[in-house]
Amino acid sequence: MSERLQPGDSAPAFTLPDADGNEISLADHKGRKVIVYFYPAALTPGCTKQACDFTDNLAVLAQAGYDVIGVSPDKPEKLAKFREQEHLKVTLVGDPEKKVLEAYGAYGEKKLYGKTVTGVIRSTVIVDEEGKVERALYNVKATGHVAKIIKDLGI
Repeated sequence: MSERLQPGDSAPAFTLPDADGNEISLADHKGRKVIVYFYPAALTPGCTKQACDFTDNLAVLAQAGYDVIGVSPDKPEKLAKFREQEHLKVTLVGDPEKKVLEAYGAYGEKKLYGKTVTGVIRSTVIVDEEGKVERALYNVKATGHVAKIIKDLGI
């Protein structure tokens, strides 16, 4: 199981394909704060709710200086379908090898319906302008999470 990130840690660098197959890097966002959120799978109810919440609040977050990147183990084709079907505006990237998910502590053992399974741990890491972890939130709920982030960040 991967180690969880702590405030002050350097956010692991990554370059992953987005829904259109374009390479998206954390480094592309240097100088802006980035909310990197990790979710188990596109086109599932909880993940759809969370992605729609981020899309609905994208302008508010952008105005406060935050970019948003959603990371899942999905391939770009599935991300594209997810984006079209749900009219998502948030940047979605795929990590089929789960290397970035592991680097961020967002993949490992978790409880699912009372059983211990290995999978994506719904998590959010807020990275500052210098690429350092400002906050690392693990085992977050899909519903109400975006509103909590906005409240906690004082936006």
